[in-house]
Amino acid sequence: MTYGPVFYTHRSGAMSGQHLADGAVDTSNGGNHSPVESKSPTSIEKQHSYEQIDHAHFLANDIGTLYLNDRFSDVVLIVNGERFHAHRVVLASRSDYFRALLYGGLKESHQAEVEITEASVNSFKKLLEYIYSGRMNLSILKDEVILEIFSLSNLFGFTNLELSLCKYLRSNINVYNVCSMFAAARLYQHKELVTEALNFTDYHALEVLQSEAFLSLSSEALQEVLNRDSLYAYELDIFRAVCRWIKANQDDEDPEVKIKVLSAVRYPLMSLDELLSVVRESQLVSSDNILDAIQLRNTLPSHKLKFRGQLKPNLNIAHPSQGAQVMQGEMRSALLESDSSGHDHERGCTRHLINESDSGIMIKLGHPSIINYIKMQLWDKDLRSYSYYIEVSMDQHDWVRAIDHSNYYCRSTQRLWIHPRVVQYIRIVGTNNTVNKCFHTVSMEIMYNSEEMHLVDIEKGLVVPKYNVATMAMNAIVIDGVSRCRNSLLDGNCKDYDWDCGYTCHQLGSGCILVQLGQPYMLSSMRMLLWDCDDRYYSYYVEVSVNMWDWELIVDKSKELVRSWQLLQFNSRPVVFIRITGTYNSANEVFHCVHLEAPAQVPLDLNTVEVEQEISNLQVTKKLDNNESDEPESMETPPTTAAETSTAATDCLTV
Repeated sequence: MTYGPVFYTHRSGAMSGQHLADGAVDTSNGGNHSPVESKSPTSIEKQHSYEQIDHAHFLANDIGTLYLNDRFSDVVLIVNGERFHAHRVVLASRSDYFRALLYGGLKESHQAEVEITEASVNSFKKLLEYIYSGRMNLSILKDEVILEIFSLSNLFGFTNLELSLCKYLRSNINVYNVCSMFAAARLYQHKELVTEALNFTDYHALEVLQSEAFLSLSSEALQEVLNRDSLYAYELDIFRAVCRWIKANQDDEDPEVKIKVLSAVRYPLMSLDELLSVVRESQLVSSDNILDAIQLRNTLPSHKLKFRGQLKPNLNIAHPSQGAQVMQGEMRSALLESDSSGHDHERGCTRHLINESDSGIMIKLGHPSIINYIKMQLWDKDLRSYSYYIEVSMDQHDWVRAIDHSNYYCRSTQRLWIHPRVVQYIRIVGTNNTVNKCFHTVSMEIMYNSEEMHLVDIEKGLVVPKYNVATMAMNAIVIDGVSRCRNSLLDGNCKDYDWDCGYTCHQLGSGCILVQLGQPYMLSSMRMLLWDCDDRYYSYYVEVSVNMWDWELIVDKSKELVRSWQLLQFNSRPVVFIRITGTYNSANEVFHCVHLEAPAQVPLDLNTVEVEQEISNLQVTKKLDNNESDEPESMETPPTTAAETSTAATDCLTV
């Protein structure tokens, strides 16, 4: 038996002493020398602590004593007549604004007294204290003072203070300060604080609309608030708030501003009685505009009206705690339960019969809500597939089809994206089950998903994913093909494969490798790794389908010799099934694939993918013409099943 190299350490007394550092003692000869005296860990740590001197707190305290101290002062700052002794070098070292003002060659660089016109005395005094001490106690300050310091920190360039104040304001927002906070955030372009203020206003719309601070908003800020679909309040309350704002600001605003503000109200959402009484009696809206609103209300289908709804990002609103309930379907209580693990035909799922008289499964949300994402788990204890469509409504009369998968095969978890819209009713109607005439849903989540929306696009009502959906985590499965581990093609592992495992295969001239995605996706690329532990070459072609019967050829490399990584690009189309058929292997009669991903997770416009090794088409054509048995099978032949290829399994697993 042959072993790897074995290394030994030479320890002879004659040799070992030759390589010892000066002053060290070799202890390898049985203890004839005394060991080197070592220090305990405690003494080493103690000595190390003496080597580091940290008196930063003394420095901060010493500089802090200069605050409002006329000793060594070389400049006086004047705010509304009050004088503050200061030190140019301290101010300049803490702020780019003061560095430019006091040392930038401006007239203030030579003046003993500098006037500050942008601040109140109280706020500037607190800011000056922060400049010298680096500390500020916000708990003792009023909201208006904090907001002014926030604006001063932006003006004078105190970035760290500005960020800290922004965090404090976001965590202490309330009905009384939200309007002032929103105005300041808009002025200084703090996107996070703007978003926080708007979200708070959405959640507490009526309270904010009725507050006194609401009247202080600028016309631009007011329109930004009112134009949001997520400002969830009765339109009559919004109109009354606008009337209050106009009355409070009538001396400052011109007629054009009043018209713009009034136009932000959505009059068709009001009842006829509200329009003819409250709105008309206000004398702020013309009769023509009122009549137009009445006409739109009476003629437009409800889905074309601009409704307002609650916006609760990343929260499942299809839950009893949010007021949701199942209005139609058998075994209704199961659908909105949190636990969906123990389902079967008779429990743990909500269902309906697939026929023309059954109107499906319907959910009513607790409030009109803005949604863009539906996650639905279909019954998946076997390989069955379902087809369905989903409609949404605000009134149960006017339904809009948001998802149409009635012509696609779908299985297990459905991750469905739609363009954001306000809904209150969701209806799921099954149109097909490949096993029987019953449609089963195990669980349902409905939300406005802002965390993952950047990962997808929507094209022709279908999801265009930017991530790999050909994975087990995304409920894709291998239907046909031979491997030691059923779904190794989809496990994401493209490194751990060898002669014995880590690939999926099929016999040339018989069968294929067939993958089903969890739901239809719009795809325009794929990537796969052919087994490449030696220098063999393959030929193949790839087809896709949405229903297992109608197949489209997307890539044909049956007349080429290729190996290793394959980047496949094609015109965008719906895809549910992917069928890979090998036609040639230069080593044997089996086609082997290690990894599949869809869409390709590499840049498509850059030459950064692994080099695809090919032989010229002329050589390939000549070689393949001499091997007639390797011609691709007819594309009209239905795919063979796993059972039909089981007899070839042993042969396929040999590379």
